[in-house]
Amino acid sequence: MLTASQYRALISGRSRGLRASLARAALSIAAVPYSLATRARNLAFDRGWKKSHAVPAAVISVGNLTLGGTGKTPMVEWIARWLVDRGARVALVSRGYAASRGSANDEALELAQKLPGVPHFQSPDRVAAAAGALKQQAQVILLADGFQHRRLRRDVDIVLLDALDPWGAGRVFPRGLLREPACGLRRAHVVCLSRADLVTARERDHIRHRARQLAPHADWIEAAQMPLALRSADGIETELSSLAGRRAAAFCGIGNPEAFRRTLSTLPCDVAAFREFPDHHAYTQEDVQSLSAWAGEHRADVLLCTHKDLVKLSIDRIGDLPLRAIRIGIQIGSGQAALEDRLARAALTRDSKPALVGIGRRTA
Repeated sequence: MLTASQYRALISGRSRGLRASLARAALSIAAVPYSLATRARNLAFDRGWKKSHAVPAAVISVGNLTLGGTGKTPMVEWIARWLVDRGARVALVSRGYAASRGSANDEALELAQKLPGVPHFQSPDRVAAAAGALKQQAQVILLADGFQHRRLRRDVDIVLLDALDPWGAGRVFPRGLLREPACGLRRAHVVCLSRADLVTARERDHIRHRARQLAPHADWIEAAQMPLALRSADGIETELSSLAGRRAAAFCGIGNPEAFRRTLSTLPCDVAAFREFPDHHAYTQEDVQSLSAWAGEHRADVLLCTHKDLVKLSIDRIGDLPLRAIRIGIQIGSGQAALEDRLARAALTRDSKPALVGIGRRTA
């Protein structure tokens, strides 16, 4: 089984040789029915043959065009806090991918720690999940990873493009990382370039130009993901400066491990080794023992992971070493006023929505 990094190397063409070429050819064939199915489904919604269900609450979707991590969770957290700070009763709704029966998945566990007062409803039927949120008097439903879930009508569609790979190798899954053809971006109300700080101004301009072609009426914003602190499983946070002079081993089980590698490179420590697990990996006791031995081999004195990994492990130490997650926050650069205006107008559209405090509308 390929790791996320190996798969990305394959579809991008970085993997060379006859075997890689044959694999890409097979993936291209497999992508044809997937592409046709997504196009047919979108056409059915566009023509009204399939219905979207409206609910008596503002629905704000945060999603993306590609598979893998684009920074949706920090954006969901940012929007939820923005709304809650202005008096809105917010509920999160998501599919609950990779959740075990009767329990929340890693995303829900992470958001529960970050947003303890915000209820989270998970179900493959997100219309039903939204109904559950309404029973809890939600005024605003924040739909996580919802861009392709068109059964639930939304007031604002926010789509994140990862600056490191905005177009998913330019191909539809499984030949690339696109969940649907890139032309689907035209449905977006807001396009956010995440990790914008990790590419040059010229690269940002190029991505923005392409996005404008696909979604000419969408607002454009740029955001950076910033490491904020170290977090232990019991919720204690320490400053990143505490890593100075230390030797770390790091691991993750996320869809975009390269982004975590970039984050690690900004820390004031020597990252001696990096290990990658599959996305949404369910850690076992054998994994813990293996990580302990591996970190020892590299003479590490601290183990680092993502918050998603930490909530699944729920331990403060692996072997004799402290285990700490890098807590990530989002910093919006250009376009924040446009985003706030979208959020405010969505939350004020119906009588059932909150009169958010401290918000003014822009004038044309």
